[in-house]
Amino acid sequence: MTATPLFSESPRKRLLLIATLIFALIGALYAAWWFVFAARYESTDDAYVHGNLVQVTSQIPGTIVAIDAEDTQRVHQGDALLTLDPSDTRLALEQAKAALAQTVRRTRTLFVQNDALAAEVAMRKANIEQAQTVLNKAESDLQRRSALGSSGGVSGEELLHARIAVKSAQAGIAQAQAAYAASSAKLQTNQALTQGSTVATHPDVLHAADQVRKAWLAEARTRIVAPVNGMVAQRTAQLGQHIQPGTPLMTIVPLEDVWVEANFKENQIHAMKPGQKATITSDLYGSAVTYHGTVVDISAGSGGAFSLLPAQNASGNWIKVIQRIPVRIRLDPEELRAHPLRVGLSMQVEVALSGSADDTAPVGLEPQRTTAYTHDGHEVDALVESIIRENLGS
Repeated sequence: MTATPLFSESPRKRLLLIATLIFALIGALYAAWWFVFAARYESTDDAYVHGNLVQVTSQIPGTIVAIDAEDTQRVHQGDALLTLDPSDTRLALEQAKAALAQTVRRTRTLFVQNDALAAEVAMRKANIEQAQTVLNKAESDLQRRSALGSSGGVSGEELLHARIAVKSAQAGIAQAQAAYAASSAKLQTNQALTQGSTVATHPDVLHAADQVRKAWLAEARTRIVAPVNGMVAQRTAQLGQHIQPGTPLMTIVPLEDVWVEANFKENQIHAMKPGQKATITSDLYGSAVTYHGTVVDISAGSGGAFSLLPAQNASGNWIKVIQRIPVRIRLDPEELRAHPLRVGLSMQVEVALSGSADDTAPVGLEPQRTTAYTHDGHEVDALVESIIRENLGS
């Protein structure tokens, strides 16, 4: 008995068997690809470049008289963007300087009055002692004349004059005591206004000096500067426009400090964690440029949870829709400088889930700081000191 060949039957059965083998091979290859590669990566093309949109506003009201930056222009922190009319602030500064000078002179008068009032109090005290001496003499004269009057040695008129002299002396000492009390009260009041301070450290002078600093700062703020490095966008400021504090004038985008926000499906992020590495390509450069990034963290909620009108699913017509969770990815600064990106560009992101996250690498974004609004106070301090010195006199 001879063996029957495997493919000796009909061509249809042979084709089915070949197709079965091909599909089995494809399934085996897919399974191998899944366990070796796909299971260790998650990818999405729902990713975009994000960045800070720094609004430029004025800190004081005023009228725009100069515009020094336009859309698409690159600026550095501290560069002049706009200038406001300085007429009002300059006038306010001059008024504050005059008020400080007047306050110094008035306070200086208080200190001078202390010495004058102290001398006056000493004089009033001497007057009391003198009036007391006059009273003692008058009382002695009255006592002596009263003794002589009983024997007829002095006339009644002389005795009357002695009594009048005593009453006059008593009135004189009362007047001297009242004048002394009034002068003492003036001295105490004046000392209370100057106690524990000098002219330069008097509260009134310090308040007036702060008003000069405030007016000087307002004048300095007529020059609106860039708070960060970046590119100017969305300029709305116009020449002659009168603005109030907080009015948006333009936006600066720090293109060197952008990041990627990738929106992964909720069933893709179970193994994601900060520090994992990601490879990113952009539609701008295509596959010719590959960025390398680090997962910063996963958002606290889905995009729908923070929308203006969150979904309300407590209804009978509920249909499950898979949610996407934003994942923030930090880009390599060197690669970003070599191939700049723009906010809003589309990106393709692939996160490597295998291996442990790099705990030594900086995961978070850099802290944001600006010194553009910090003014050197030495200039205004010197101005205040010169005004005080000029009005102190000798």
